[in-house]
Amino acid sequence: MTRGADHDFDAIVIGSGISGGWAAKELTEQGLKVLLLERGRSITPADYIGEHKPAWQFPFRQLGDRKRYERDYPIQSTCYAFGEPTEQFWIKDAEHPYGQDPARPFSWIRGNHLGGKSLMWGRCTPRWGPINFEENKRDGHGIDWPIRYDDIRPWYDHVEEFIGVSGQTEYDSPTAPVGRFQPGMLMNACETFVADRIREKFPGRHLTIAPSAILTKELHGRLPCHYCGPCERGCSTGSYFSSISSTLPAARATGNLTVVTDSVVVGLDYDPKSRKVAGVRTLDQNTRAGKRYTARIVFLNASTLGTTQILLNSTSETFPNGLGNRSGVLGHYLMDHLYLNVSGVIPGMLDKYTIGNRPAGVWMPRNHNIGEQNAPFLRGFSYEGGASRANWTGVSVSGHGAALKQRLREYGPWTFSFYPFLECLPYRDNRLTLDPVRKDKLGLPILNTRFEWGKNERAIAEFMFNDATAMLKAAGATDIVPPPEELPAGGLGIHEMGTARMGRDPATSFLNAHNQSHEVANLFVTDGACMTSTAAQNPSLTYMALTARAANYAVQQMKSDAL
Repeated sequence: MTRGADHDFDAIVIGSGISGGWAAKELTEQGLKVLLLERGRSITPADYIGEHKPAWQFPFRQLGDRKRYERDYPIQSTCYAFGEPTEQFWIKDAEHPYGQDPARPFSWIRGNHLGGKSLMWGRCTPRWGPINFEENKRDGHGIDWPIRYDDIRPWYDHVEEFIGVSGQTEYDSPTAPVGRFQPGMLMNACETFVADRIREKFPGRHLTIAPSAILTKELHGRLPCHYCGPCERGCSTGSYFSSISSTLPAARATGNLTVVTDSVVVGLDYDPKSRKVAGVRTLDQNTRAGKRYTARIVFLNASTLGTTQILLNSTSETFPNGLGNRSGVLGHYLMDHLYLNVSGVIPGMLDKYTIGNRPAGVWMPRNHNIGEQNAPFLRGFSYEGGASRANWTGVSVSGHGAALKQRLREYGPWTFSFYPFLECLPYRDNRLTLDPVRKDKLGLPILNTRFEWGKNERAIAEFMFNDATAMLKAAGATDIVPPPEELPAGGLGIHEMGTARMGRDPATSFLNAHNQSHEVANLFVTDGACMTSTAAQNPSLTYMALTARAANYAVQQMKSDAL
């Protein structure tokens, strides 16, 4: 399995985020010389400039310059994790345009830097269960997954043991099996109260601490969480998983990793004789100097939209509509989780407080349409959530003198919020295309998006509000706040998936059961683009497991000279 004089590297990995970091780790640990290409700048924990900075040390007291945000960050600023302490992690929309169908918009949330969105993600990492890999075939929506839970289960083990996932181990679920978890964080008094009331009223439902890629025990030199929060500012102790705290250091330790940042991949060259990627063309985003690299295998992990943009821009006589796209499915079946919020005030427990800033939320796996169809929609939804007490409320408290000062020292009431994630079915018309006219600052065609929720997602959203309301009322909640009547644009779940999906049939899918292109033997895609459905829970752990599995398969193929 020697590299040979005709290749610069054994493998090229494009993208350094959650899946790209795992590809680099697995391939380098198997002895391959790996080039990691990242379109953004280099970054280290020293760049977490807002990690422990208090609000009063920011010019706008963490509220940010709203006029500048409207001008430069109109899309990124809609993300919950964007703000004055974190804006250095997000792209400026004004400098990275893309097209949206005005009637069917999609919010493209991006962080172009080493580690990608693994620096700002929410860290909830449930497994997918057996049902999630079978439902496409069962109900006929989407194509059949080419794998089943048993195929990925050992890779879930592998990933969890390396990154450190903390969570509860008492309750198993067919949509979220218990993994190899570190001890879970504790729920607070209000969350425990709500969980008990739900269990009494709705037997079989379990509200627990969410499985999260946050350490409660030391692991590989990374320290357990010290509850400083908010994690999207960065974590200098490496207590939460990110590429730059975990997988990339492991890859570097092998001596087999070369990292090139500020390197934008323009396209992949195809050799029709070998049916392989023959080269990766790049531009330096600062100097615009071009460079071409070669390797025996290529892992594409540039994020769902970024990966699809690269593939669509990689045309040839053999593949005039995008590399490996003989099926025509590339760019279609864009999916995301519909993300909403239902909250209410929980009376009592005013003698209870929280200590520190626990980074893990609570969650409840999907409870509907398991075993039998028992709801007026397909698939379903899971809940994330949490309870907190209002802090200083001076702007809304009336009064004067000593009595007012005393009231301002007191916390407000408890509020419990449900954040449901609704499964999105795959629709061909939800798609990505290259603009035939508009270019970006490097002269590359911009990406156009078209996305809308279907009847099934709308039916789930209506049902979900009634379901969440019933649980809140069971806990005695008042002042229940529903989600907005108009559903938010796609993309704000930040779980974009599906545009280069896995499948059994090359006529209806882009990748095979090992995340390998049906048409291009040495091309692998293991980021969200590979997904065939969304399930109703977070996909990041599944990306990592699929990546580790595909990387080890690729190495086996190389050793047997099949690649």
